[in-house]
Amino acid sequence: MLTLEVGLVPAPTREPGLTCWLRRGSGILAHLVALGFTVFLTVLSRPGTSLFSWHPVFMVLAFCFCMAEAILLFSTEHSPFFFCSRKARIRLHWVGQALAILFAALGLGFIVCSKTRSELPHLVSWHSWVGILTLLATGGQALCGLCLLCPRAARVSRVARLKLYHLTCGLVIYLMATVTVLLSMYSVWFQAQIKGAAWYLCLALPLYPALVIMHQISSSYLPRKKMEI
Repeated sequence: MLTLEVGLVPAPTREPGLTCWLRRGSGILAHLVALGFTVFLTVLSRPGTSLFSWHPVFMVLAFCFCMAEAILLFSTEHSPFFFCSRKARIRLHWVGQALAILFAALGLGFIVCSKTRSELPHLVSWHSWVGILTLLATGGQALCGLCLLCPRAARVSRVARLKLYHLTCGLVIYLMATVTVLLSMYSVWFQAQIKGAAWYLCLALPLYPALVIMHQISSSYLPRKKMEI
């Protein structure tokens, strides 16, 4: 598509309407997939039947719903809170991330109690190790966000650079959370209930919101923050 020039400054090209609607549709679908997968895994876990049953419930609420929605709400195209100011969305982002940490802590507590009661060893799988690293990284990311929320109290001199680190690390942590969820599908508990083509479908579902979030951060926010530094 040709660009029109005004003097020496090229005018920005208008994005085709179909491309715009496809991008909006993909974002809305990411919300639906995150919600649907959370409901599906909650029903599959049958919460209350055992101590372990609460572990996948709280973890999917933390990583697949709260963390994903806390990032997606910054989109101006498909966020349910597009009408809110940026300051309000930052507050909502903090609420979502705080809930993610709370649910993840509860999920960790239930799995520890379950394995202790059953006298099973801890940290014996890739799922558990990546999960622990994700929890630790999420806690560190929350502290970084707190510094951005109150830069003067935290004595932050280069806010723009810290924002860039926060965005980059946030993307990495969400991808770590997605890997943790994917590794859980190789567990004996999950494979005993979901088999065949349904298992491959479940494996693909968490990847879709991750792809949308990767595109949102890498194409919209990272270039802007780099220009501010």
